[in-house]
Amino acid sequence: MIKIIVAGAAGRMGKLLVKNILAAEDMSLTGATEFDKSPNLGKDAGITAGTSVANVVISSKLSPLLSNADIIIDFSTGSVVENAELAVNAGLGVVIGTTALSPAEKQKLKDLTANSGKIVFAPNMSIGVNLLFSLVEKVAKTLNENYEIEIVEMHHNQKKDAPSGTAAKLVEVAADARNLDMNKDICYGRNGITGARPKQEIGVHALRGGDVVGEHTVIFAANGERVELTHKASSRETFALGALEAARFLQKTGPGLYSMQDVLGL
Repeated sequence: MIKIIVAGAAGRMGKLLVKNILAAEDMSLTGATEFDKSPNLGKDAGITAGTSVANVVISSKLSPLLSNADIIIDFSTGSVVENAELAVNAGLGVVIGTTALSPAEKQKLKDLTANSGKIVFAPNMSIGVNLLFSLVEKVAKTLNENYEIEIVEMHHNQKKDAPSGTAAKLVEVAADARNLDMNKDICYGRNGITGARPKQEIGVHALRGGDVVGEHTVIFAANGERVELTHKASSRETFALGALEAARFLQKTGPGLYSMQDVLGL
């Protein structure tokens, strides 16, 4: 039985994680945390998630929970790196689905896995999206520069970062496949008299509105034809199930900083 702590247990993703962990035959929920002023502190994590009683009280303190866990799954927006450091030092595996981490924070995660840390860090835990990453790499390498690349993403009106972490990963994949410079060859939206589109460019566009869970399209446009690769998420359930697969992966593997590509063997 894999013992799991969920950080951010009262958030949208946290509730889904709690629900799916409680339903999994090979997992048990042994801890749940929230930020120190959350109105959900002291409440049962299962009840908060809208499912059965979990007999796990939501706490603001992670450290006391670490001795009775194997994995922490963190989709929170606060102390992600600090949580990971505490967990790694206690011998736990870490699954992180939080986006918008800074370069310094990402480097810290890498540093934590240099010796004994086991971390899966992914901007998107969906199986379909990770297949999209692989397809974009293949198509970008196959089609020449006459096929210009544009990336469009849309999310709900409460999303705080733009472009999304998934879109940022798609940019990275496409840029690497085309040997483009992430600092010079990426255009985030367009405004005014921009002139003709350079061949050596990837355009990125973020749309926000309503309750859209997540949509990503990568367009390869040439004179006479257009190839589009699209993934649409209609439920966050797919992200939760992917995170649980990442937890299972960490139970069987050694130290390292892994992606969902590693988890899924893509």
